Amino acid sequence: MTTDTRADAALRAGPREWLGLLVLTLPTILLALDATVLNLAVPEISADLRFSATELLWAVDIYGFMIAGLLVTMGTLGDRIGRRKLLMIGAVGFGAASVLAATSTSPEMLIAARALLGITGATLMPSSLALISNMFKDPRQRGVAISVWVTCFSVGIAVGPVLGGALLERFWWGSVFLLGVPVMVVLVVAAPLLLPEYRDPGAGRVDPASVALSLGAVLPVVYGLKRLAEHGFDVLSVAAMVIGTVLGLLFVFRQRGLADPLLDLRLFRNRAFSAALLVLLLGLGTMGGLYLFITQYLQLVQGLSPIEAGLWLLPAAVALIAASSLTPVITRKVRPGHVVGGALLISVLGYGLITQVDSAGGLPLLVTGFVLVYTGISPMMVLGTDLVVGSAPPEKAGSAAAMSETGMEFGIALGVAGLGSVVTAAYRNEITGTLPDGLSGAASGAAGSTLTGAEAVARELPGPLGAQVIEPAREAFTGGLNLAAGVAAAVVAVLAVAAMVLLRHVRSVD
Repeated sequence: MTTDTRADAALRAGPREWLGLLVLTLPTILLALDATVLNLAVPEISADLRFSATELLWAVDIYGFMIAGLLVTMGTLGDRIGRRKLLMIGAVGFGAASVLAATSTSPEMLIAARALLGITGATLMPSSLALISNMFKDPRQRGVAISVWVTCFSVGIAVGPVLGGALLERFWWGSVFLLGVPVMVVLVVAAPLLLPEYRDPGAGRVDPASVALSLGAVLPVVYGLKRLAEHGFDVLSVAAMVIGTVLGLLFVFRQRGLADPLLDLRLFRNRAFSAALLVLLLGLGTMGGLYLFITQYLQLVQGLSPIEAGLWLLPAAVALIAASSLTPVITRKVRPGHVVGGALLISVLGYGLITQVDSAGGLPLLVTGFVLVYTGISPMMVLGTDLVVGSAPPEKAGSAAAMSETGMEFGIALGVAGLGSVVTAAYRNEITGTLPDGLSGAASGAAGSTLTGAEAVARELPGPLGAQVIEPAREAFTGGLNLAAGVAAAVVAVLAVAAMVLLRHVRSVD
């Protein structure tokens, strides 16, 4: 056996690492499930706990806010105290917070439980992704492992609406939160047996001021983007984003002056790292933003139940799983930049089909288009994540993984805000002058603002008059969806070219 052969064999993962990978997919599946099932339970939760509109908004959003704000901190904390240790601490906390959420007796209790779920959830994704980077040192094996990781996230997204709907039909609303408890128990038991511990031996102490600045930067920007999607430009959304941006700049300046920064800005000197992060941010932003409106189209325009809508989304999820599995094989012969760019062009075709969907019989065309979107976005998720994590030195894997996850969170928030503004503007423009005469000022304002408002108004009106409200509202919403899909197609077409150019130096893994 030659020296090179022995070195390659030492890099290759064995059975224990592959079994450990199965353990690391558990939190990935769970967080994907948790991101989808709550929306189905909102009507029952609102009726039972008597939420105000503001309380309900916080209960839904606080989870994502806390995850987005703490990913960088938790990723770097894992580098310092140990990634397996942080993963297990987070698993115990997530399980306990799930029980608290399931047994909540007031809006305040559920909001607090959701905040705890976000805090502990922020430990899970960067820890699991960083451990994959440490366990699979061979580039080809690491690519396969990350492909499995992404695939399991896709599985969670796919089965979430179906499983959540089935639970809500048979049990009370708290059952959707209890999904996390057995998963976390398995993780805590199996982690010490199958997962090695990794930490940065040279890491210093966590800087509290950096943690505060990172939260102060991320939370206002995410809040501002969400508010922008719901209300358009107003003083509060703009002020929040400005405050977050200023604090973000202060965070960057502080990191540059610290010997042990919370985020090592030198990672951005690696062109593959920066380019992959940009592709993930914009690619997931367009897909995540459009996904929200596709689910609304299925339920509010086509009139499907949550379970039926979930089943119609399954073909796209299956395509995402299949493409994720094939990506490592393709990149053995084709450079990653060409794979990502070529696949994104498939997404452009899918977005193009969605621009042609109508409000009456557009379901088959919508599903076909979304299958193509998911097929094209999958290689970007697999290779982008692999490039971000693989570009960092082993001791910084947690920080790099956290940046990957933060980029995804920001991308989705940006996509929802940007495409949401497009849909809202198009809806309001197209519905103007189409509503029947005789509506009160309040009813006309509600129906003219959003499709959900039009649905509520139509339910209070006699049959023929209600139809005169809801039919033009559905057509206006579909027009907004068409326009948003066109914008997404244009953005992703530019992104495809950018990926081919910016990642052209990255070679295939033989």
